[in-house]
Amino acid sequence: MTAIIDSGVCNIASIMRALERVGAQFIVTTDAVQVAEASAVLLPGVGTFADGMAALHRNGLVEPLKAHAAKGRPLLGICLGMQLLADISEEFGEHQGLGLIPGRVRRLPNAPGHRVPNIGWCDMQVGSSARLFAGVESGASFYFVHSYVMECSDEADSIGTIKWDGSKVTVACQRGNIFGVQFHPEKSQDNGLAFLDRFAKLVISK
Repeated sequence: MTAIIDSGVCNIASIMRALERVGAQFIVTTDAVQVAEASAVLLPGVGTFADGMAALHRNGLVEPLKAHAAKGRPLLGICLGMQLLADISEEFGEHQGLGLIPGRVRRLPNAPGHRVPNIGWCDMQVGSSARLFAGVESGASFYFVHSYVMECSDEADSIGTIKWDGSKVTVACQRGNIFGVQFHPEKSQDNGLAFLDRFAKLVISK
């Protein structure tokens, strides 16, 4: 059973519908005991990094999430949830994250031809080690809404990138049993459903 964290800083209704479409079993919770007992955790989020971490602290979920990850159980962060996996964010000051994937969250740079926030469809290049993207071709499009991105300390943790001002920025990461995606799979049509289906099957296999 997957526990979806309802932190109060996200709209999870569309995520729930997408998971139902791929046949995933889940509960929506802020209960630390349910998180600890879950076979997998999905951490969605929108808004600011500070608000996201404050919600986790308020609900007593920081240590349960770390304990869940330490047990080798799957944990997936979506959008802001991916950023919360990092060590530190520079959004409106410096804030400590969960520290589950070493890295730093920085603002997308202003650049000619690129708007911040980045809203819309982007083609993502997928690394060969990306476990949740089997069956999704590299270069497939996903839907994004974000102003900040994670810079992984270890390049091996970056398994999905988009082009930005001639450079690549990380929009998907993977470190053991911990995964993060900056895009919204629930808004990314067939490619997003294929991604969530892989996550659901990973949970079943554990």
